[in-house]
Amino acid sequence: MSERDGMIPEWAPQDGVMVTWPHDQTDWRDDLPRVDTCFAHIAREVTAREILLAVCRDAAHAAHVRALVVAAGGDPGRLACAVAPSNDTWARDHGPITVRRGGELRLLDFRFNGWGDKYPADLDDRITRTIHASGAFGDVPLDSIDLVLEGGSLDVDGRGTLLTTASCLLARTRNPGLDRAAIEAALRVHLGIERVLWLEHGALEGDDTDGHVDTLARFCDGRTIVYQGCDDPADAHFAVLRAMAAELADLRDAAGNPYRLVALPWPRPAHDPVTGRRLPASYANFLIVNGAVLVPAYDDPADEETTRVLAGCFPDREIVSIDCRPLIRGFGSLHCVTMQLPAGAVAAPDRE
Repeated sequence: MSERDGMIPEWAPQDGVMVTWPHDQTDWRDDLPRVDTCFAHIAREVTAREILLAVCRDAAHAAHVRALVVAAGGDPGRLACAVAPSNDTWARDHGPITVRRGGELRLLDFRFNGWGDKYPADLDDRITRTIHASGAFGDVPLDSIDLVLEGGSLDVDGRGTLLTTASCLLARTRNPGLDRAAIEAALRVHLGIERVLWLEHGALEGDDTDGHVDTLARFCDGRTIVYQGCDDPADAHFAVLRAMAAELADLRDAAGNPYRLVALPWPRPAHDPVTGRRLPASYANFLIVNGAVLVPAYDDPADEETTRVLAGCFPDREIVSIDCRPLIRGFGSLHCVTMQLPAGAVAAPDRE
């Protein structure tokens, strides 16, 4: 792993992945068995390679989670359960962001306000501090920062560059007193980055985050960006995603070179069976773990092609599909419910 200071890229070696497990007091209560199964499949693949840090509501919930993981074929020896109350399950946005400063790891706990006060988030906003106090992250220091910032809203190339969207970071419901220059200055200070690349286009119907970049475009390495394409001119997304692709083509890395751009296949429209609302199915919402990339699948013909495309971007990692149809009913997907924790950032689980 590079010893460069700043926010650590997702492909760096990891100790584990954090999830906040759903329960019957969250919005998942009416579909909990299917969502439990999806989380258990994620847990199986993560614990085959590293630790899964599962935030559970209480001790009884932790026992339930452990049984689910074992039943799904996961490794209980790599499962660490921490207890904290939660409103919801989107660990990408309420979990800690890990940076390196002076060669040492630090966890950053930014404020989480439910994507601009759209949903209750008081409990989720306290999760990282609660489980840090319980020792979940070992002796890695935690800094609480008075800035609303969600992990799904940014991605880094490991070389000092951050990619984000103007629609999210400049939303007045997050940090209304800060303009673009002030946000960039805060990102430089806290995340140790040198450049911010802003996307002005790109959005998915059903997304309620104001355009998180992790549903749109992602770094695979310091030179490669994959992005959610749309090849259907009749689809409402066609024009906006084509405009985003043109923006990406104009971006340059720190050395002035264009990025290698790879379009991801476009899945068929998915709709909630109850409300009819279109759901934000995106293949860009994958998770990089040690030795593998976990990729959302939607029972769509494009699922298989997506695994082939990502295999070309990650030739040294196994590509593993996870059925994420239950997750998109909550308007997110696989990356949204997970937060990677770099090597050195997780305490070893208790052996039971």
